[in-house]
Amino acid sequence: MDKRKRIIAIAVFAVLSIALIIGTVIVRSPGHHGSIGELMKDAVLHETNKVSLFGLKDVNPGLISAFTVTGIFFVFCLIVRIFIIPKFKRVPGKFQLVLETAVGFFDGLAKSNSPHRNKFLGAYLFTAGAYIFVGTLFELFGVQVITTNGSSMAMPAPLADINGAIMMGFLSYGVILSGGFAENRFKGVGQALKDFSLPVSMSFRIFGALLSGALVTELVYHYIALSYGLPILVGVMFTMLHALIQAYVLTMLTALFYGEVSEPAHEKPKKIKRSKINNK
Repeated sequence: MDKRKRIIAIAVFAVLSIALIIGTVIVRSPGHHGSIGELMKDAVLHETNKVSLFGLKDVNPGLISAFTVTGIFFVFCLIVRIFIIPKFKRVPGKFQLVLETAVGFFDGLAKSNSPHRNKFLGAYLFTAGAYIFVGTLFELFGVQVITTNGSSMAMPAPLADINGAIMMGFLSYGVILSGGFAENRFKGVGQALKDFSLPVSMSFRIFGALLSGALVTELVYHYIALSYGLPILVGVMFTMLHALIQAYVLTMLTALFYGEVSEPAHEKPKKIKRSKINNK
């Protein structure tokens, strides 16, 4: 009986595979108008597919994604703080263990790179890392939005928009500046300002990494021979990797530079006058 089931399963798999190959050759790829260059250009600049913001202004869909992810975070944090955290136990459950592990990871990252001032840094690293990770995974859900030209499209990751990536980079740079000012005042700010290219490099690192995954997936979708099954694997793989890598890279860089500028300036030992030595 088991052998017969195996043969049936293999036969069904073979039929489905053959049907998929035939469909790949015969059926045209739906929903793609224009050249691949135009599709990729719109994926970067969002000049065609814009979304109306409450009827006030046409904006990039990445901004709507950012508002949506922020709202989800806000509601989730309220629920956790009001209903779940008061019920935490000494022996943690599954959700408590996951939450404590995530908090402990970013708190340890802050303490290891900035031993002097790390309370605010740990909170920021956890927030930024969670936002990048969840915001990147958000595009996997394929939430649809209606564009101004009447078509439907899946909402992208918030940081796939260059404006969102730039704001994340400059926000992290502002945290670094605040750490330098809190510990060493204007001397710490001056030390941080020496790395004036840091916010730009942070911004374009995030934007380039997330955009590359979107462009590769769009490229795979565009061609008939690759547009069945493979985009799912490519999209999930690139999205998961970018969510993990970019969350870690940005938080690590922020912690490193924050630790450098917030390190206390060591005062030079005062020289003892010779007259005092002679009197002794």
